[in-house]
Amino acid sequence: MILLGSLINGLAIVFGSLLGAILRNISEKMKDTVTKGIGLGVLVLGIQMAFKTTSFIVILISLCIGAMLGEALGIENKMNEFGVKLEKRFAKPGSNFADGFVTASLIFLIGSMGIIGAIESGVANNHQTLFTKAVMDGFMSIMLTATLGVGVLFSAFPVFLYQGIIALFASVMMRYIPKELLDLLMGEISAIGGLMIVGISLNIMEITKIRVSNYLPGLLILIGIITLQFYF
Repeated sequence: MILLGSLINGLAIVFGSLLGAILRNISEKMKDTVTKGIGLGVLVLGIQMAFKTTSFIVILISLCIGAMLGEALGIENKMNEFGVKLEKRFAKPGSNFADGFVTASLIFLIGSMGIIGAIESGVANNHQTLFTKAVMDGFMSIMLTATLGVGVLFSAFPVFLYQGIIALFASVMMRYIPKELLDLLMGEISAIGGLMIVGISLNIMEITKIRVSNYLPGLLILIGIITLQFYF
């Protein structure tokens, strides 16, 4: 089921939001400890994925070229600016519902983990990354709902649609790719995605601040290099 990962992600947000509505008095210390725990789990996932590569040099080249393109295009800045515009447009003064919906949607949508996970779901029917993201988003929705209200619950719908569309598109594209090339691509996409997820985990734990979204062009660079190697 191609959309299973996206569906579970959406349901985790709904469940977490309902739980957060009950547990309104979560302390800041508890929020910090749970968030750091999520970061540790994501770190392990990223490392496991990164070890799937059979050509670390290609991964490194793709990541570096992708970073240069991402920085030149200002992908992360543009995504953040888009988020700010949405928040100004939809978050009305005094409306906790709108604040919760917009803030949660931005947190759950803007990032590379959903894109990588949706591609894996569509191409290889592998939902591990989206299942992990579901756990993250579920706990995050508890904390967001406790502070911003039930508007957070409705962010599950754009998350499902966004990731589902990517997964369906990836599943269509895979029909035109030879199986041998597809298997090779999926291993390397998982590996470069794993490195990006390690960056996300470091951001979650506030160890550093990596502009992970600016590495996303590296996925396209990697696909191009692997495809050229396969045919030539």
